[in-house]
Amino acid sequence: MDTQITLIAITVLGALIAAVLGWLESGDAFNPRKFSSSILRAIFAGFVAALIFEGQTEATIFTYLSAFLIGAGIDVTGHRLAGTLNQARASA
Repeated sequence: MDTQITLIAITVLGALIAAVLGWLESGDAFNPRKFSSSILRAIFAGFVAALIFEGQTEATIFTYLSAFLIGAGIDVTGHRLAGTLNQARASA
């Protein structure tokens, strides 16, 4: 059970780090509303990790790296989808 919780935490951490790096890269002022959506995506990534790593009792460095990249990927993909939907809504 400890390994599974660790993998979930690493997944959430990956999503949050991707969000912070995206904000730093943008050069914009910090916007709590935008960051709160990244926190929600990080929680979602944790749920996804719980499903993927269900029953995992041992982990290798590859497993930890995979968990981190799952979180980062979910955050980046969610951010891109949100941006695309907002552009489509603005042009309609």
